[in-house]
Amino acid sequence: MNTARRTLIKGAAVLGALSAASTAVIAQPFLFSPTTELMPKGKKRRVVVLGGGWGGLTTARHLREAAPDLEVVLLEKNPIFWSCPLSNKWLVDVVDTSFLVHSYTEAARRFGYTYVQTEITDIDRDKKRVHTAQGFVDYDWLVVSAGIRVSYEPWFGNDRQAIAYTHTHFSSAYVPSAEHLALKQKIKSFKGGTIVMTLPPPPHRCPPSPYERACLMANYFQRNKIPAKIVILDPKPRIAPIGGGYRLAFDDLYDDIITHVPNAAVKELDPFNKVVKTAAGDFKFDDAIFMGHHQAADLVWKMGAIGKTSDGKPTMWADVHPEFYNMKNDPQVFVIGDSVGSVSPQFGHYPKSGHVANRMGRSVAQYIAQQSKGQPMKPEIIDNLCYMLVNTEPLEAISVKFDYKMGPEGHLLQTLTDDNDRRQALWQEDLRWYGTKIQDLVGS
Repeated sequence: MNTARRTLIKGAAVLGALSAASTAVIAQPFLFSPTTELMPKGKKRRVVVLGGGWGGLTTARHLREAAPDLEVVLLEKNPIFWSCPLSNKWLVDVVDTSFLVHSYTEAARRFGYTYVQTEITDIDRDKKRVHTAQGFVDYDWLVVSAGIRVSYEPWFGNDRQAIAYTHTHFSSAYVPSAEHLALKQKIKSFKGGTIVMTLPPPPHRCPPSPYERACLMANYFQRNKIPAKIVILDPKPRIAPIGGGYRLAFDDLYDDIITHVPNAAVKELDPFNKVVKTAAGDFKFDDAIFMGHHQAADLVWKMGAIGKTSDGKPTMWADVHPEFYNMKNDPQVFVIGDSVGSVSPQFGHYPKSGHVANRMGRSVAQYIAQQSKGQPMKPEIIDNLCYMLVNTEPLEAISVKFDYKMGPEGHLLQTLTDDNDRRQALWQEDLRWYGTKIQDLVGS
């Protein structure tokens, strides 16, 4: 049995467990009344962390170190941790499933917090209570690290049939789920033709990841002599970030496969007849990856944390303090990671990346520890670092670093440093970076 086959089998087993666990959780309200107290509070004050992604795992671990006198509870619907960072490499078998998958129970046991696998159904901030499929959990502090939701409504309105068909046949695999396995199988079974890939309008999760995915798919088709074309429909006027490095990769490595189309915002999509109309023209396709609009996670909407524009419309993202990530009218409730809204008039949003979620989680653990001791919170300036693999023979990557500082006018300033020179050393740096972060998240 070859490596690719082994990886696929392991991936199927893992994602099958995710799917089965979700079904089991949904069934649990028949066993537990929604009014049941899931975890009675003891003498310790409690922090409840919602979501076990990069931000949530980091927060739970570092809270136990920064504030050992607090009880820490992590609520997550999935039975295992599945990492989005490095998942593009997994799609084409550069890394094995074991790179992405880790145990929540082992991490909780290792660092001394409580992990409960359950579906979160609502948040009552007036009562400081989280409702789950198994009952409610009261909190003193709340940290919401729930990622994003992908919205197709800007394309289809309330046409649920078109949304369901698009999600089923052309999903984006931007959220840890069985979509990753479906996309992997799509790539492996593709026999030739045109694949259209739409990019979400910014801000969206991991800005460079769609370009990396296109490169790795093109590399796979090239190595396996599959007559494929990949058309990237980009709503932006140019490739960004790391425009130089990606442009060189497209032109030098995949000029016969990848076509990048700028200013191609989607105007109309017919998934049934396989036609997408954009501001840059109309495109027919044989298959597609449709990356819908990204918004703050459903939980952020449910808790009433979405910001508003000057004319009263929703910003689609959490309205929190730009340095502390807590709600301005509820300072013991924090939102971190990809759901966070604009933090600066200069650059808008932080990159919605695993690195940023990890750094926010570490910071919020300190902020809660300081609050618990009656101390003023001391703001921490974070950073961001992204590596993108663009070639597999040899393994070569590019990278971008985001640095931040407080400007003289009292708002954050961002500086980007692109490393457009693809080389093997950056791939090795990527592996070291990832290993360090996973150690921080789960301790293994």
